[in-house]
Amino acid sequence: MESIVLNGNALTLEEMQQVGRNCAHVELAESARGRIAASRAVVESILRTGRTIYGVNTGFGKLAEVGIPPEHLAQLQTNLVRSHACGLGEPLSQTESRAMMLLRANVLAKGFSGVRVELVELLIAMLNSGVHPVIPSRGSVGASGDLAPLAHLALVLIGEGEAQFKGERMFGAQALAAAGLKPIQLAAKEGLALLNGTQAMTSVGANAVLDAERLTRLASMAGAMTLEALKGTPVAFDERIHAARPHAGQIAAAEFLMRLLAESEIRDSHRNGDPRVQDAYCLRCMPQVHGAVLGVLAHARLVLETESGSATDNPLVFGGAEPGAGDVISGGNFHGAPLSYVFDYVSIALTDLASMSERRIDRLVNPDINEGLPAFLCADAGLSSGYMIAHVTAAALLNECKVLAHPSSTDSVPTSGGKEDHVSMGMTGALKLRQIVDNVEWILAIELLCAAQGLDFRMPLRPSRTLQQAHALIRTRVAHLDEDREPHPDIRALAQLIRTGAFDGLLASA
Repeated sequence: MESIVLNGNALTLEEMQQVGRNCAHVELAESARGRIAASRAVVESILRTGRTIYGVNTGFGKLAEVGIPPEHLAQLQTNLVRSHACGLGEPLSQTESRAMMLLRANVLAKGFSGVRVELVELLIAMLNSGVHPVIPSRGSVGASGDLAPLAHLALVLIGEGEAQFKGERMFGAQALAAAGLKPIQLAAKEGLALLNGTQAMTSVGANAVLDAERLTRLASMAGAMTLEALKGTPVAFDERIHAARPHAGQIAAAEFLMRLLAESEIRDSHRNGDPRVQDAYCLRCMPQVHGAVLGVLAHARLVLETESGSATDNPLVFGGAEPGAGDVISGGNFHGAPLSYVFDYVSIALTDLASMSERRIDRLVNPDINEGLPAFLCADAGLSSGYMIAHVTAAALLNECKVLAHPSSTDSVPTSGGKEDHVSMGMTGALKLRQIVDNVEWILAIELLCAAQGLDFRMPLRPSRTLQQAHALIRTRVAHLDEDREPHPDIRALAQLIRTGAFDGLLASA
């Protein structure tokens, strides 16, 4: 695995995952060191001349008009970090915590934050040594960025707070010492530079969107299996239909479905003489819906990757030799609106994807509409209930998705004595999206479970080669249901296959 070199430019979702989930090595580019040093020189000049600059020698938020004497500037930064470490709830995952550290280091590497190079180096050293701050997930309103989560990250840098190291939770100073690292004493501007920004919501949202991309393709595979089990027709995926409405995602989804369904014995068995002219929408409209979700995710990826290489600190410090060097300008790049809107958008789209899957599950188990399959996919229906309650569970998960899809970005609660009077609620949006992704994973696991059972009842006729391989993979973990057994372990086993990427090779090769 190649090292990820930070220079302040945009990172891809895959690079974030390489560091967050796969623990890739991180380095600081030499070009970034010069920019960081130039920005820091501006702060040092301000300290010598005594200019009043927000966050350097003033209080914060509503207290911005309060001047701080030079002998208290270091304490000011430490107090800021301590006072803002007010997060609550379950901690972010290690993957999210690592991605958050990576993103924060990359923002500082842009050279607009006025910090010392040593601070960025310590962040990177923590990543490479496996020192992971314990960061509570609740407490951010998304402006001035993710203050509380970032404060918990910053605490470990100064030897306070809590961290995970080699599977153990300990005090920050202990974790640093165990990794052979030393805490840093914050200098002027550095506490504020660590706290202002959108890195918590970006890390949670980026991980969720990357998983959602894989789940959307998997939804087409699950839908294709369901179509085969129901003896549906792929006629609605004809490229001419989609060329007449040329949305890129729709065209891609239709092409993918056609490849998944190619050379199917089941299809050939009812190609002629089938009285049905067309299938239900949850089958026929998969290109339109799945394709639209792909379009939403493409937009989300663009926003997240742009954000990963954006300066979200306040104020921004402009160093170097270009015109305007030496300026320190207060603005609002920490506001999470671009991300908050995207998280709500993706949440709505994924909920609709889940709705399509739930409708397909119903068609598989419902004896009134399941095209001659046994009631609830059980040969001994009545004595056994089959997958009746698996569908009920999918319906319950879908209901939760619908509740979570209500937008958080439309809400704003003024904070900081009214100074921060409009906030994004972007972290709320990211956390809701994360839960929706988890629910969709479960729902698709249930559809795969039911579709595989439906295909069993079509034997000896076989589906397409790719779907045969998918069916075989499912059967490595879940046996055919002959009589009632607890469905929970089977669903959990398939969700684990999804989560570990077991279907990824089939999706890539189709």
